[in-house]
Amino acid sequence: MAPRFWRWWYWSAWPRIRPPPARNTPTPGFFQQFSTQEKIPQICVVGSGPAGFYTAQHVLKHHPQAHVDIFEKQLVPFGLVRFGVAPDHPEVKNVINTFTQTARSDRCAFWGNVMVGRDVTVPELREAYHAVVLSYGAEDHRVLGIPGEELPGVLSARDFVGWYNGLPENQKLAPDLSCDTAVILGQGNVALDVARIMLTPPEHLEKTDITEAALGVLRQSQVKTVWIVGRRGPLQVAFTIKELREMIQLPGTRPILDPADFLGLQDRIKEIPRPRRRLTELMLRTATEKPGVEEAARQKLASHAWGLRFFRSPQQVLPSPDGQRVAGIRLAITRLEDVGEATRAVPTGDMEDLPCGLVLSSVGYKSHPIDPSVPFDPKLGILPNTEGRVVGVPGLYCSGWVKRGPTGVIATTMTDSFLTGQVMLQDLKAGLLPSGLRPGFPAIQALLRSRGIRPVSFSDWEKLDAEEVSRGQGAGKPREKLVDPQEMLQLLGH
Repeated sequence: MAPRFWRWWYWSAWPRIRPPPARNTPTPGFFQQFSTQEKIPQICVVGSGPAGFYTAQHVLKHHPQAHVDIFEKQLVPFGLVRFGVAPDHPEVKNVINTFTQTARSDRCAFWGNVMVGRDVTVPELREAYHAVVLSYGAEDHRVLGIPGEELPGVLSARDFVGWYNGLPENQKLAPDLSCDTAVILGQGNVALDVARIMLTPPEHLEKTDITEAALGVLRQSQVKTVWIVGRRGPLQVAFTIKELREMIQLPGTRPILDPADFLGLQDRIKEIPRPRRRLTELMLRTATEKPGVEEAARQKLASHAWGLRFFRSPQQVLPSPDGQRVAGIRLAITRLEDVGEATRAVPTGDMEDLPCGLVLSSVGYKSHPIDPSVPFDPKLGILPNTEGRVVGVPGLYCSGWVKRGPTGVIATTMTDSFLTGQVMLQDLKAGLLPSGLRPGFPAIQALLRSRGIRPVSFSDWEKLDAEEVSRGQGAGKPREKLVDPQEMLQLLGH
């Protein structure tokens, strides 16, 4: 049962509002259709990434009186748009402008520095709001589960991305790029982002919002070759054609693709959907066709290389002779069984050792349980839900990766979040949500104050934003990200 101890505070603080009937007295019309003339629906969103902001945007647009509070554990908003999108993809970050408009609405409030599940519980939020939407994403990485994974020199791609993008919790990562060869396990867009950032000439990153600390490490990097390894074949890669094209055209590098991996694909790709066909054709041309004179000259001068290794499954991270760091990775050679979505890689019995000094695991993100009161499917890594309604918990919803799993791009999340917002508003209209008064943020603010938690507002973020932009101007960067939470709080006078 949700705690009720804030009720005394709420009703004493607003004496002009008639208190609700006692608990043992049935509340007339408690689940009657919501009347917008009588009260304002108080909606809570947990997470300020794309899923959270798009959910809030839909609710505010389609309900003229609803008020939305967005809670975020970081001091700053925008989630993976800030901490996940590569620094050399500034155009993808333009959605921040839309999110800023939403946050500036007089019916929306952003509250950072609040960790739901620790600083305030989900039952406490449910008691204070008419509906709660969990949009906190997938902030953990999937482990490989192989021997040697704990060795120095084995990193998650998620942590590496957070490191160069200024995520505070990843600033002590200190990746050692003194080796010649790096291996990335996984063949999705994150894997290609990591490979591209490692191999991009540092001077090409100087005018981006990459952190100065990360840029300093990349300037000293000795990595010359990056292998991007996948369990299955060219038809099963998860990256998109845009990211592949960027890799092929990356200055100072040459691609390495084995033509043998593409035998027999020329006829098969005629039957597959157009986006996948175009992607496979680009890989096929890169692997099998002789480059033109200009491209051949460029590749001849290239000092760095990257390659796609297919049909390889990691079995063990190999240690150096002293056992102190990575020296290579043992891969099982695989073949494919079944067809279509059921295609899976099975070992052939053959092995291959690939020497390297750095291993980055990019085999997927995963969500985690946020609160004991919220059901969680550990196998799928999502909240069990029907169209965004969390199963068995009326008034609790979810959107984004915690709803469907860590797949798709920002546009996918937008559609998904709009659908959750639509379902919630349908439930509101149908009288399936509490129709009594709910205090919203004032009740949660009192709880947080009693626990020594001081939330950060959107106007606070705008002060930090102005500071970042100011610090970046001297170096010709769009911003120099603040990465120390204590420094941020000091700048805000907290």
